[in-house]
Amino acid sequence: MALTTIKGPAIFLAQFAGDKAPFNSFSSICKWAASLGFKGVQVPSWDGRMIDLEKAAKSKTYCDELKGIAKSHGITITELSTHLQGQLVAVHPAYDQAFDGFAPPKVRGNPKARQKWAVDQMMLAAKASRNLGLDAHVTFSGALEWPFIYPWPQRPKGLTDTAFEELAKRWLPILNAFDKAGVDVCYEIHPGEDLHDGVTFEMFLERVKNHPRCNILYDPSHFILQCLDYLDYIDIYHERIKMFHVKDAEFNPTGRQGVYGGYQSWVNRAGRFRSLGDGQVDFKAIFSKFAQYGFKGWAVLEWECCLKHPEEGAREGAVFIRDHIIRVTEKAFDDFAGAGTDRAANRRMLGI
Repeated sequence: MALTTIKGPAIFLAQFAGDKAPFNSFSSICKWAASLGFKGVQVPSWDGRMIDLEKAAKSKTYCDELKGIAKSHGITITELSTHLQGQLVAVHPAYDQAFDGFAPPKVRGNPKARQKWAVDQMMLAAKASRNLGLDAHVTFSGALEWPFIYPWPQRPKGLTDTAFEELAKRWLPILNAFDKAGVDVCYEIHPGEDLHDGVTFEMFLERVKNHPRCNILYDPSHFILQCLDYLDYIDIYHERIKMFHVKDAEFNPTGRQGVYGGYQSWVNRAGRFRSLGDGQVDFKAIFSKFAQYGFKGWAVLEWECCLKHPEEGAREGAVFIRDHIIRVTEKAFDDFAGAGTDRAANRRMLGI
């Protein structure tokens, strides 16, 4: 596999978009990102200040205009995100009220209408990604079985199969639409989603018949909080990892709390998200593995920190990612000592 220099740094705009300049328009936020040293932006498709998703799905001219705005500031649009819409493709009734806020008022309180809206949004995102010339897209899988994550009370036989079969049934038409558009669907593997680790991704992948567009957004912070081996994860799933959120986290268990957090706020949890460099993730090892496996995507900062100001996290994050990107070598370090032998010489060396 050819070594690859990862692209970046880029930044996910969802946590920064707002009603005050420079965060209140696509042009001004691109200018701000470029001023910090970012080269790409990942765009939240639900935020009308950043993009009109329906218009982008229908008009390549509009998409060209968006790309032109970004380019004028030295920025590339790396991917679109449908985290909020994807979440609504599958919602357990226990979360209906909590997730209603992700949908427009016209479908709130109506789970069937909300789901249909979410699926329609995903179909628009496939077309918009194609019109923008993108080859990857990030979303959430949603969840039907998450309330039963802990095996008490005992899960009845067949519950997991039923949940994942239904989840696959809902996503297959969407995956097919993205396949038609030539775009990978990258599920952010994330607690709260039915796809939250390697085993659950495999269960889903099997039920969508190993669909070529069913892929992964890798975010090590979610694995730190699960005590999962996030480096081994790359070794196992690198062929399906097509996107990368660079986000840090720490896990500091005590005699009073561990993985579950005791219903505490983010500041008071044993596991919490941190700005880049302030947590426990071994990013040198991660970037080395991505270079080794030929990862062709972007290194995208997703800022989430319970302590540091977001603008400070963004400023530091651009430098952090830039300094971790490995410019891969085009030759072996010991080429100078090569003997230049041929097949016949090799056979003689082996005595055959």
